[in-house]
Amino acid sequence: MKEPGAESAWRGWRAATEDALYGPGGFYRRPEGPAGHFRTSVHASPLFAGAVARLLCRVDEALGRPERLDFADLGAGRGELVTGVLAALPAEVAARTRAYAVELADRPADLDERIDWRDELPDTITGLLFANEWLDNVPVDVAETDPAGVPRAVLVAPDGTERLGEPLEGPAADWLARWWPLPAEPGARAEIGLPRDLAWAAAVRRVARGLAVAVDYTHALGARPPFGTLTGFREGRETTPVPDGTCDITAHVALDACAVAGSAQENTAGAAPRLLTQRDALRALDVTGARPPLTLATTDPAGYVRALARAGEAAELTATGGLGDFGWLLQPVGTDQAPL
Repeated sequence: MKEPGAESAWRGWRAATEDALYGPGGFYRRPEGPAGHFRTSVHASPLFAGAVARLLCRVDEALGRPERLDFADLGAGRGELVTGVLAALPAEVAARTRAYAVELADRPADLDERIDWRDELPDTITGLLFANEWLDNVPVDVAETDPAGVPRAVLVAPDGTERLGEPLEGPAADWLARWWPLPAEPGARAEIGLPRDLAWAAAVRRVARGLAVAVDYTHALGARPPFGTLTGFREGRETTPVPDGTCDITAHVALDACAVAGSAQENTAGAAPRLLTQRDALRALDVTGARPPLTLATTDPAGYVRALARAGEAAELTATGGLGDFGWLLQPVGTDQAPL
């Protein structure tokens, strides 16, 4: 005899992840915030916020230095990035900047009063929208090829146990066919990125003029991982994803699909998106891992130590096989090209 509710406990990964991350008591509503469980580029070094501040200044210049310049940090965590960006801006630019932190968690008690903390983007943005490791936490469903070669939805129980559901159909099947075609081999898996495409397109629509940037682990059509990338993180360690609210649940992002979805918006007509690695993006924003000259150790020992520390932090942010492999999607709006 089945226990009451046994069948209803099985859900697609998207619905289960939504509750586990953002529901009452969900992972992203916990007081320690994401920094308590994993380290992003923002946490690795203030050089990252400084680079984003320089990018905002370039956007400001491209827009003709508007009277009000917006900076929206989408998926703001506990406000670390937006705080660092405001601190790194030249005083004249900071005075014109309206800063938004967009996050579902409650506003941190000690956050800079200049920051507008909210749970959704403002209606109109003139400036820079920056989504650092936001799209990877937009929940997605998972597909797996069954023994007959048919892609089916993967269902998950609260304890992380999986089983196969119905064959895919409709928009999810269409997205998979276009962006992540599964081979007939049983066990092949993919994450269905359609919700991320829609989320990115909706975010880009809020930009009146300026630049929208998404930064995330990514993969490209023709080189998708054969078994998907769904995973969990808890207390700094990668772990089996379990949708119970105790761990982060994440998957790499098909930024190439998001770029096409963003370009389909009316406000981006004629503006070509650009995809590049974080390594190349940060180097273009003057973040390098070059060591300071040894002569500085003699003329300014303290300055040499500080410069050496900055070089180490820059090397981590741009490292091959690490943070440097993140993808950056630059989506210009109302300008001919990305200012990078």
